[in-house]
Order: sequence, then C-alpha cells, then structure tokens
Amino acid sequence: QVQLVESGGGLVQAGGSLRLSCAASGPTFSRYAVGWFRQAPGKEREFVTTISWTGGSIHYADSVKGRFSISRDNAKNTVYLQMNSLKVEDTAVYYCAASIDYGLGWKLGRDDYDYWGQGTQVTVSS
Repeated sequence: QVQLVESGGGLVQAGGSLRLSCAASGPTFSRYAVGWFRQAPGKEREFVTTISWTGGSIHYADSVKGRFSISRDNAKNTVYLQMNSLKVEDTAVYYCAASIDYGLGWKLGRDDYDYWGQGTQVTVSS
C-alpha cells in the first residue's frame, strides 16, 4: 500500500512559479511510476505529466510542455513538479498518483494509476 501526500500549492500571480511535492510512504516507492493530474472546477481531471521509476522516461501534456518539470528523489520517496510561467488556466487542484512501473510505456490515463493523493490547490491570479 502506498500513501501519497501533496504539498506546495498556493496562490501565485500569473508568470510566477510554484513547486509541488508528492511525498510517498512505502518501502518500494522507487519502483513506482508517478503522475501528476489536475482538475479545474467543472472540468474532468486531466493528465499533466508522468515520470518512470528510474526518472529516465518523462512525458508532458502539450499544455504544460516547456513550463513544467517533473523530477524525483527516490532516496526521499518524493516526486516534484516545478511549475514556471504559470497561467490563469493552470488553476486547479493538483493530484499525484502512483502505480508499479513494469516498463511498458507511459501511464497517461487516470485508470493507469492505483494510488492517489488528496490534492493540493493551485490558484493563479491575473
């Protein structure tokens, strides 16, 4: 069983930056792929980015490519999401998710993940 806790959300002006953290419990977290998703009010939860258990394979949604960066520190059981050049449309609750990485390719869908955090609010003001 893996438990995930997100932190680092908050209120920021457009053009600013935030770094989200996803801290995990569990001795085998280093073997898990981790993804970030977000959900804005009235919208479906959407994929943002994912990272393989080694950190060597990363994929971003087009909407955040070049602005967001995902990384992980397996020694700390933590995955980070660095968000730069934030836009008003990035406002959402951000969730991290995890599932065992069998090396079969990127996990881009909500159903690809077994464990979810409670989410952290990111609000970007104009």
